[in-house]
Amino acid sequence: MHRDEKSNDKNDMEIKLAKKAIRGNADAYGELIRQNQEYLYKMAYIYTENQQDALDVVGTAILKGYQHIRSLKNPQWFRTWITRILIRCAQDANKKIVYFNSIDEVEIPERYEGISLEETWDLRNALELLPEKYRTVIILKYFSEMTVQEIAYVLEIPAGSVKAYLSRGRDELKKYLKEDYMYAETV
Repeated sequence: MHRDEKSNDKNDMEIKLAKKAIRGNADAYGELIRQNQEYLYKMAYIYTENQQDALDVVGTAILKGYQHIRSLKNPQWFRTWITRILIRCAQDANKKIVYFNSIDEVEIPERYEGISLEETWDLRNALELLPEKYRTVIILKYFSEMTVQEIAYVLEIPAGSVKAYLSRGRDELKKYLKEDYMYAETV
């Protein structure tokens, strides 16, 4: 079985589970959460900078997601939908948004794994200098690997704004970074 076929099977299974969860199947919702638990924790940690706070945010997001699962209109967008809830929970908890406090806690996508530790810290520092709206879209695009449409959905802003924030955020990063290791991919 090819990689794309495995990915399609996984997506099909997630959609089936999401449909069952929307109809009230608690086990299906639990399985969706199990499949996404590592991702949810990493996203929460990015927002909270603290293991216990991240776990609290994830727990709150899971509960709110379960309470509102029937509001999910597109089962294929479950992960994006639960991410939106998670971000709101982190913001509601009045958590300061800090990215990359611990390099060990944030998974850098494979295409960036050749980046040295020094370059990673440069990137971390540069991201912290960005305005929050630019930093958030950069993180969601390049480290959570979301599409522009998914980011727009999560942040509840137009796709055009996401594109503008990505462009401006990259321009700001270029000012702060000496190397060009972040710009291999275009929007």
